This record gives sequence, C-alpha cells and structure tokens, in this order.
Amino acid sequence: MALVEAACEKLATLGAVRVEALHVRLGPLAGIVKEALSFSFDVAAAGTPIAGARLQYEDVPVTVACPRCGERELPGMQSFRCPECGTPSPVVKGHERDLVALEVRDHVDAAAHR
Repeated sequence: MALVEAACEKLATLGAVRVEALHVRLGPLAGIVKEALSFSFDVAAAGTPIAGARLQYEDVPVTVACPRCGERELPGMQSFRCPECGTPSPVVKGHERDLVALEVRDHVDAAAHR
C-alpha cells in the first residue's frame, strides 16, 4: 500500500496521464519476496491511477563496511564479516526497499481509446 500511495502522490505532481512502470530497489535484508510484492501490488493498485503498471526491480547486494578493508559485498548472508579479512563489520547496504523512479506517459494514446 505504501508503494501505491507514494507512486500516486508522485504521479499527481508530475501531471502525467499514466504510469508504465515503478522502479523499485530491493535488498535481501528488506524481508520482501518479489513474487508476493508483485501480486500484492497488482491488488493494491487496482482502481488507482497506477493500475496496470509493472514493477521493475533493482537488486541491491548485502554490503558491509569493514574498518580495515572498506566496503565489501558479501557472497552470502551466513556471516556479517568482511569476506577479505574476516573482521565483524556493520551492514551498510541490503535493507533497501525504495521507490526510485516512475516511467510515465504524459499523453493519452489515441489508438487505445478507440
């Protein structure tokens, strides 16, 4: 619902006619299953100005900030240690669940309304 509300609010400020796609950035630690989000999105968007829009996903890898080695992408989520030196490190990327862009159409396709 929050994704639908955010997209509808942004659409109203753009003056666009139709949203073709929502670009969403997701990290594996966000706790979101893409298939479930896609289904829920279609249900939540029904009857709104963004009904029929598709979701485009950008996957964000889990990344830690090692005090010795800098930012490093983790090969898996079994351990939040630097993959280079093994130092326990805080996660700095991987929790994302952000609406980052809308693809909009600013005019009505005349052929679609015949």
